[in-house]
Amino acid sequence: MKNENSISMQSSDISRTRKMVQIAMLSAIAAILMYFEFPLPFAPSFYQIDFSELPIIIGGFSMGPLAGVIIEFLKILIHFIIKGTSTAGVGDVANFLVGCSFIVPASLIYKHHKSKIVAVLSLTTGTLCMTIVAVFMNAFVLLPTYATAFHMPIKSLIAMGTSINSHINNLFTFVLLAVAPFNLLKGFLISLITFLIYKKISPILHKKN
Repeated sequence: MKNENSISMQSSDISRTRKMVQIAMLSAIAAILMYFEFPLPFAPSFYQIDFSELPIIIGGFSMGPLAGVIIEFLKILIHFIIKGTSTAGVGDVANFLVGCSFIVPASLIYKHHKSKIVAVLSLTTGTLCMTIVAVFMNAFVLLPTYATAFHMPIKSLIAMGTSINSHINNLFTFVLLAVAPFNLLKGFLISLITFLIYKKISPILHKKN
């Protein structure tokens, strides 16, 4: 009996260690991916798309929503330590919340029934949640913070949107025609890549000794 308990404890320790290593690895990959960003033609240049949520949603699908949140937090922390912040940390907090609004609902849904159809449903739900949270965060937190940080009125930021899309003429149309499409596209691309590669990566993440 003692031998069986010892084996069980060793197996549990190995599983816990493997999970910690995977979280650290995915966090590092996510932080690196944050540096590979590019603008989109329908949004102002200060909105840069990146694929740092990709390793996070893979971690969330593999290890659950809590692991996804931890990876998201570590990604932001690593980026903050290396690059610092221009918004007194507000932008980093918003980035974390927007990221979690995608990871948590998607991971929760997928956790209960792991199939291709549920994966599509979970990723779609995550994308919609992320878009809604991003719209509110930009309207009430990020844009006012950026305006204060760079000593410029919000109208100047809106004008940057107007120069790209003449239909953008106030805060509402800015988040509707720039922020919402930006996050919908980002969510769609991350979801598509996740759908295509997750089943190929999953056996590696779940590999047992």
